[in-house]
Amino acid sequence: VQLVESGGGLVQAGGSLRLSCAASGIGFTFYSMGWYRQVPGKQRELVAAIGTGGSTNYVDSVKGRFTISRDNFKNAVYLQMNSLKPEDTAVYYCNARNSLYNYWGQGTQVTVSS
Repeated sequence: VQLVESGGGLVQAGGSLRLSCAASGIGFTFYSMGWYRQVPGKQRELVAAIGTGGSTNYVDSVKGRFTISRDNFKNAVYLQMNSLKPEDTAVYYCNARNSLYNYWGQGTQVTVSS
């Protein structure tokens, strides 16, 4: 099983980034997909998730700015991040889970400068 994130980087406040996560080795359509983030010294937090049927949920701090989507043909999940703020700086992790399994990517750094 592999979850490979890409798209992180350095951006100025107010800018945008699009994170991608390519999944392999899993029955992608049977997994809920999520993006989490973590900063040093803090717990990893859920940023956004999308269910197998396409339902989405977001942490309050990113509502209206971030959009999660999935492409079941490409086995990929995306996180479009707009109006980025310095407090969005973190390592972002892709997650795939169902009732039996829970998988993580290696993470991609997002840094937002003020």
